[in-house]
Amino acid sequence: SSVENGRPLDPADWAVIDVVNYFKTAGFEEQANAFQEQEIDGKSLLLMTRNDVLTGLSLKLGPALKIYEYHVKPLQTQHLKNNS
Repeated sequence: SSVENGRPLDPADWAVIDVVNYFKTAGFEEQANAFQEQEIDGKSLLLMTRNDVLTGLSLKLGPALKIYEYHVKPLQTQHLKNNS
């Protein structure tokens, strides 16, 4: 499968470390560690609901909202489009 920035193109193929690096690159250095602690890989990330992100990761609300709205949700939408 194709790779971009050292990560598989399809988030479903991401390992936990790919998810962590994705959020670090996106500017969520602190929050990225929560994904590591919870062992969230790409498949898990694509299944996360807004509630999972806001409450399941013990993140501050502001960053958690941004992570969901600007990253998790778009990744999920794109994944669905590419696989429909």
